[in-house]
Amino acid sequence: MSPVTETDEHKALRSAVAALGKRYGREYMTKAIAEGRHPDELWAEAGKLGYLGVNLPEEYGGGGGGIAELSIVLEELGAAGCPLLMLVVSPAICGTVIARFGTEEQKRTWLPGLSDGTRTMAFGITEPDAGSNSHRITTTARRDGTDWVLTGRKVFISGVDIADATLVVGRTEDARTGSLKPCLFIVPRDAEGFGRRRIDMELSSAEKQFELTLDEVRLPADALVGDEDAGLLQLFAGLNPERVMTAAFAIGMGRFALARAVEYARDRTVWKAPIGAHQAIAHPLAQAHIELELARLMMQKAAYLYDAGDDVGAGEAANMAKYAAGEACVRAVDQAVHTLGGNGLTREFGLASLITAARVSRIAPVSREMILNYVSHQTLGLPKSY
Repeated sequence: MSPVTETDEHKALRSAVAALGKRYGREYMTKAIAEGRHPDELWAEAGKLGYLGVNLPEEYGGGGGGIAELSIVLEELGAAGCPLLMLVVSPAICGTVIARFGTEEQKRTWLPGLSDGTRTMAFGITEPDAGSNSHRITTTARRDGTDWVLTGRKVFISGVDIADATLVVGRTEDARTGSLKPCLFIVPRDAEGFGRRRIDMELSSAEKQFELTLDEVRLPADALVGDEDAGLLQLFAGLNPERVMTAAFAIGMGRFALARAVEYARDRTVWKAPIGAHQAIAHPLAQAHIELELARLMMQKAAYLYDAGDDVGAGEAANMAKYAAGEACVRAVDQAVHTLGGNGLTREFGLASLITAARVSRIAPVSREMILNYVSHQTLGLPKSY
């Protein structure tokens, strides 16, 4: 695949996932949210059809594809109104990290379940005092004999209540330099000393957010994923796919909102003409469509580079894609709500709840300001302010 045109296989995947999404749709997701439960039926069916693990290696039950394919799955489910947020976390971050850096035993233990959806994994990086600055992570891991002992706190961790384990980013002391470096640990949900508290969010989502406490959590040596000395390389192997998938999430949501608005603008008649005939309505919708398409192009480029093994190139493109998609999504949702007027705020049309949800793509997993910092320093070579 080139990052500009999609292969026939990708088009086929897109239409197959769109058909699945259409069978469930926004009403299914809204009902699941209202009942306080997870979209288990959609998750299970997507797993059975091979969509959840499309990026994971075939020898462990995956589809043998890459983030390009997984981003198509999330985008199309989002465009149908039923995105699965855990796709970002479980197969994209955790599955990728384990597939790239895990031991043979870790791969055999986790990847088949992550591929078919029978097992899920959460990802714990953000801390109360270390949001965008991952160098300030205070969760520490110390050796005790052959075991590891983890202590610290995490916040805004999605889906911990349903996850079999959480891939936690801690820091270990480098024996040579004494400095702390990031390391990744698989923490089972029932590990002693591993506590969670649900965060009460205004956000309308099936996936809940949690604060985690790790109080002297003892883990065996094989809980460590990858090389103790590879630190940041392993971490960013998971964070670049996270940015690409966040872009897919945002583009799907923007497309869903835009489609609702276009349908409404075609049908709603005022002064003997559909409101969509008026440029004040039509042009902003056309603009929103253009911005979503441009964001998707950058997302495809980022996925292409990542899947080709270009981590540095993918880092820049993934950040740009996430930025562009977040901005395009917020504008598309805002314009869609505005197009419907009062109806845009009713439960019947299901757009108002997206106003809050759309903001997430600007804030998480990294704020747009930190992306602008990244581009200023890494791409343009400007000096740092911090």
